[in-house]
Amino acid sequence: MAQARLALGLSYRGTAYQGWQSQPGGRTVQDRLEAALSTFAAQPVSTLCAGRTDAGVHGVNQVVHIDAPVQRDPFAWVRGGNRYLPGDIALQWCRPVPAGFHARNSARGRRYRFVVLESPVRPSLERGLVGWVFRPLHADAMREAAAHLLGEHDFSSFRAAECQAASPVKTLRRLEIARRGAYWHFDFDGNAFLHHMVRNVLGCLVAVGSGRRPPGWMAEVLAARSRAAAAPTFPSAGLYFLGPYYDAALGLPEDAPARHWLA
Repeated sequence: MAQARLALGLSYRGTAYQGWQSQPGGRTVQDRLEAALSTFAAQPVSTLCAGRTDAGVHGVNQVVHIDAPVQRDPFAWVRGGNRYLPGDIALQWCRPVPAGFHARNSARGRRYRFVVLESPVRPSLERGLVGWVFRPLHADAMREAAAHLLGEHDFSSFRAAECQAASPVKTLRRLEIARRGAYWHFDFDGNAFLHHMVRNVLGCLVAVGSGRRPPGWMAEVLAARSRAAAAPTFPSAGLYFLGPYYDAALGLPEDAPARHWLA
């Protein structure tokens, strides 16, 4: 009997984990998810995700696919998996998908949100859930700088040295900046992202927003195609992988309750 391919959505707080991808120590989101699903199925279950996240990065609607080794109703995978998951990881939904579906390669795009506190005092209650800047940021300057990044470009200047992407050319479809009280929201939408790309772009935006660099400097950084031209990588706290999106015909959820908590 052929194994059924399933897509599952999950949310997680990344603070306690060494990122998404499985590592020998087992302190990753993938390790915990696969252990839970394997226990539920009483057989090994492997997962492939839509977008690997760094240590400390949170997932709102991460999507994985599995080839189910046992037959269960879709929501039984949610209930059963959650029974064995820690409290900071939770499956949200499960849907059957065609055999050719691939969580990463079938995605039409991905979205991220960076939440940054602007305050002379470091975060406490929201520690690990927000980034932090103590200098005032200027929205117009950051928006002017961000406009240079929209469209298809070689993003080598924002690429980590260990990035394994085949090409540095990506398309940034949207980069919106808004303030909610003391908190800034930076929303990214692109076809795909390089390793540390969002964090490196944010480091440059903060440099512009705080007045240390002019908005036009962003175009110079982009044109340099060199990581040395950009600002330091911004810390991972406050970065949320909102999730991928797919062809509407698949009917996969593009949202999860945590997205509304972030609004």
